[in-house]
Amino acid sequence: MKTFFISLVFLFSVSVLGCKSSTDNLPWKENLDEALKTAQLGNKTVLVNFTGSDWCIWCKRLNEEVFSKDEFAKYAEKNLVLVKIDFPRDKEQSQETKFYNQQLAAQYKIEGYPTIVLLRKDGSNLGVTGYMEGGAANYVQHLQSFK
Repeated sequence: MKTFFISLVFLFSVSVLGCKSSTDNLPWKENLDEALKTAQLGNKTVLVNFTGSDWCIWCKRLNEEVFSKDEFAKYAEKNLVLVKIDFPRDKEQSQETKFYNQQLAAQYKIEGYPTIVLLRKDGSNLGVTGYMEGGAANYVQHLQSFK
């Protein structure tokens, strides 16, 4: 019985840890001004992910198929500063965060989720995209086409 219980605890731990998305390991910022400063220092592009992380099906698919993959993480580490502007339905956010996110959505005329805005290090618009089929390799190639 003791062995069964230990095995059960082990399997539960593995399943919980295994479910953790590697997007949690990506260095997402929540402030665009800070991201632009970082981009200038590192000579990188800023990827702004306007998302409804806990309800938007296409946002979840983008996370699962692209942002959670090592290929994207490696590309992002060398080339991107990542910003997540989230509009969740069930996650708590401060009023300040909600207001900030709404201002950015209005500024960039966001009409749906996910919307990915790419900015040069000086803040000028490089392009806008969203979810694409084909996985991380295809998405990285797509992002590279904006340069």
